[in-house]
Amino acid sequence: MAGPERPNILLIMSDEHAPHFSGFHGHPLVQTPQLDRLAADGVVFNNAYCNSPLCVPSRASFMSGLHLHRIGVWDNGATLDENIPTWAHMLRAGGYDAVLSGKMHLVGADNLHGFRAEIEGSRSKHPISGGRWQQPHRIGNPASRGRVEDAGAGDSPHVQIDDRAEAAALRYIRERAESDQPWALCVGFILPHFPLVVPEPYFSMYYPDRVDLPAYAPGARGIEHPAHERVRQTFHLYDFSEDQVRRARAAYFGLITYLDEKIGRLVAALDETGQRQDTAVVYTSDHGEMVGEHGLWWKNTLFEHASRVPLICNWPGHWDGGRTFGGACSLVDLTATVVDLARAPTPGNLDGDSLLPLLEGRTGDWKDEAFCEYTGHATNTPARMLRTGRWKLNLYHGEAHELYDIAADPGEQQNLAGTPELAAVERQLLRRVQQDWDPAAINAAVHRSQQRRAIIAAAERGTHDAKERRRMSAIGG
Repeated sequence: MAGPERPNILLIMSDEHAPHFSGFHGHPLVQTPQLDRLAADGVVFNNAYCNSPLCVPSRASFMSGLHLHRIGVWDNGATLDENIPTWAHMLRAGGYDAVLSGKMHLVGADNLHGFRAEIEGSRSKHPISGGRWQQPHRIGNPASRGRVEDAGAGDSPHVQIDDRAEAAALRYIRERAESDQPWALCVGFILPHFPLVVPEPYFSMYYPDRVDLPAYAPGARGIEHPAHERVRQTFHLYDFSEDQVRRARAAYFGLITYLDEKIGRLVAALDETGQRQDTAVVYTSDHGEMVGEHGLWWKNTLFEHASRVPLICNWPGHWDGGRTFGGACSLVDLTATVVDLARAPTPGNLDGDSLLPLLEGRTGDWKDEAFCEYTGHATNTPARMLRTGRWKLNLYHGEAHELYDIAADPGEQQNLAGTPELAAVERQLLRRVQQDWDPAAINAAVHRSQQRRAIIAAAERGTHDAKERRRMSAIGG
């Protein structure tokens, strides 16, 4: 039974929601009244980061509580080893009913990874694949531009899937009202992930007059890092008209408001069933979205709009509301927090630290540190970010690194790497970011993984092609 020691846990994870685009983070246009209320009564972590700005790696890291280089989920075609326990395993071992409604983007045969059940599937699963990094970088398909060019009002499969995930989650909450067993429900929404298409009236709510343009131009000062140009090349992110940008951002804003209303209904169901006081509610996202900032769209980069995530923790009567916390943290810390909150057993090797002492007001001491790794598509070299205090350092294997003062330059417009008066800071950050991360070894590991998976994928395609040839032969005969 849920209670003051072991609450129910409603964990809501969206996809591609940059915290910058929400009312509780100060955006003047994006309407998120339900999240604003949750934030006002809860604790907001203003500098929370994902551990990789790409769906599958980020979620695998969050589920396992381990950084990418420890689990080898380098990209969207890699699998999480079924022998690695996830927080769902841990909570169920501790007596919880842990279920998933919607997206968790788990690749391979194991679609549960510790959840007792997937009460509504997202139908958003990548097959095992082995996309190969190219030297030099391969230019991508111009068709990806359509994600921006086709933005506007309408319906999409992602909206429909999220509608079903919400309905299943509401049924579960109502069914569990009389249960003696504590529960943990993970609701995985796909929104506001592209396609940037949203039902009315959510598009007209913003377009054409209540939508702003990107604040940060590409390469505004100094020479821009080649990592960012690789992303533009991969997705052909050039020469959009102002109206195309407005329409795409308006659709993104509308998807956030559409999502916000779903979150409000989930929380309302806790009130209606008398479970609100016994349920801790957490909202976050797997990564952010550039939405035109720096001339970039989607994620695939260590810029703040892609790597930072919203994080709200709310448990009425237990965690004092109206607080914000500015220290850097990441989703592996959230993993440790969920397990700590449930008083569940752990394997003892999690990379994160529990935020529970901060939530409970027992200590103000915190490591103020977050790591984010990127080894997916739209690049050809591994990268790792360290955020601590006001500083953010991005390390790229075989290339120059970046150093930003996020306090003075939140838009990351001025790369301070090589500044003489910051030499000591830079050396310290470089030592820390490489303390347990050897870029040459990571690069080799990624290439080995890509090669292994390419062979498996080719074999699977060959089997499929042979079956198709036999089928067509039978039809023709």
